[in-house]
Amino acid sequence: MKKLHAAVLGIAITLLSFSAFSQTDSSVKTIASLDVPRYLGTWYEIAKFPNWFQKKCIGNTQAVYSLRSDGSLKVLNSCKTSDGETTQAEGTARQIGAKDSPKLEVRFAPAWLSFVPFVWGDYWVIDLDPQYQVAAVSDPKREYLWVLSRTQQLDPKIYQDLLQRLQTQQFDTRKLELTTQANASLKN
Repeated sequence: MKKLHAAVLGIAITLLSFSAFSQTDSSVKTIASLDVPRYLGTWYEIAKFPNWFQKKCIGNTQAVYSLRSDGSLKVLNSCKTSDGETTQAEGTARQIGAKDSPKLEVRFAPAWLSFVPFVWGDYWVIDLDPQYQVAAVSDPKREYLWVLSRTQQLDPKIYQDLLQRLQTQQFDTRKLELTTQANASLKN
């Protein structure tokens, strides 16, 4: 009986260690470093995981990043709504860690609330081509995912290659929702 308990305990410890290893292995990985000046400018949303704060957006979704005098980034998000209007939201982004860190936080709440931790959302650059033309952005829990491009349309091969890399990071790319009709050829 003691041998059975020892065997069960050994199996349990082994399973726990594999579980701990797989949890560590399954963490979201960012790119090695981010050159913020190269990242500035306009990015068009190609696809996203559906989320509550973009429910009204039906197309022409974009983000424009610019440098503020204090070193933070101005974020200006906009999109076209179903009534044909363009809606905008201005926010602030800041890097977490080193000046080349690919981990940022973004806040769209008023500045006077910036001391409250929960008004900041994670913005991790997890994939970026060497020319800074196509990016994927997420968070450590894989709740959000955006595919961004410097152009409104993305080559299907580039998109499929990116999807493969995202699947390697354990993202369920079937949840991605294409942003515009122009990208209808980009099937997940």
